[in-house]
Amino acid sequence: MASLDWSQCPAVESVPGKVSGVWVFKGTRTPAAIVFENLEDGMTIDEVLDQFPVTREQVRAVVEFAAGRA
Repeated sequence: MASLDWSQCPAVESVPGKVSGVWVFKGTRTPAAIVFENLEDGMTIDEVLDQFPVTREQVRAVVEFAAGRA
């Protein structure tokens, strides 16, 4: 997911000086890539939601955005 241009995804932001400018969920310091890393490791979306300060809507937006560009 690192090569994906996240600039058009409304659920994420990249702020210089915030988590080294990586794409994070808006209003958090949680990298968007963490969703995919954890899903690949076998976690469910509910488990991701329990572990990180993101909403189901944010996760859905990121997954749908990435799927539309795969």
